[in-house]
Amino acid sequence: MTSTTVIDVDRLNLSYGGFHAVKDLSFQVRKGELYALLGTNGAGKTSTLETVEGHRVADSGTVRVFGRSPRERRAVRSRMGIMLQESGFSPDLTVKESVTLIGTLSRRTDTVERVLDIVDLKRKADTKVSQLSGGEKRRLDFATAVYGRPELIFLDEPTTGLDIQSRDALWRSVDKLREDGSTVVLTTHYLEEAQQHADRIGLMHKGAFHQEGTVSELTRTLPATIRFSLAAPAPAPLPLLADGDGKRFLIETFDLPRDLYVLLGWAHSNGVELRDLEAGPTRLDDVFRAISSD
Repeated sequence: MTSTTVIDVDRLNLSYGGFHAVKDLSFQVRKGELYALLGTNGAGKTSTLETVEGHRVADSGTVRVFGRSPRERRAVRSRMGIMLQESGFSPDLTVKESVTLIGTLSRRTDTVERVLDIVDLKRKADTKVSQLSGGEKRRLDFATAVYGRPELIFLDEPTTGLDIQSRDALWRSVDKLREDGSTVVLTTHYLEEAQQHADRIGLMHKGAFHQEGTVSELTRTLPATIRFSLAAPAPAPLPLLADGDGKRFLIETFDLPRDLYVLLGWAHSNGVELRDLEAGPTRLDDVFRAISSD
């Protein structure tokens, strides 16, 4: 990842009739980065991405991709690969024909065989799209998006319908593309994938950013938790403030290692067994739930 900016969005505004869908949104995506744009339903992320991809015109504000307007399709489009939620491939075309068609339209250079090998569809090359399973169609979507090793790749719900092996294979392919210099913008409802793979995350809510930062920066906004139960009433006062019903307890902390050490020391000193002990940092889905409740 470098400091070179691939996507630059400055005070973007989008409206539909009287509904203000995106409000003064600004963000940048750097070369080689995997940036996840996430949000609650109706947050405006789809409208934002459609504008960045050049499919929608902003009401106000500026959007630059590779320093150019995304509406300059000849200058920008051939450098992008886009994996949509639904492909819309002709059901009567074969897998090989579909990849060939999209590859020709993209004006990028590649071989169909290489791309189909990446997504494990070589044995399906002569199969019609209508005969593919849902997971195979998603792999075909990915194949057409990465044809020609584009510099910028948009992945919209890329692993929907994939089994665990296919998901892992897709992410290995994404990692390889990034090693070769590609920049990736991800939207997904699988928050664990964003947490695992994203360098930075923009969380949208009601048309604007609620938070933006690394996974660590976002999860540090909420406390970590320690959960445990006791078989009998505590023989001595608990060393930390804890909510519970006398048997099952919850401790929230912004210093997990220190407070877990204190709790374990208390248990050892008092001969107490901490049953069903669970301790861990806040996860991205906890942050997401917090903004969803606003």
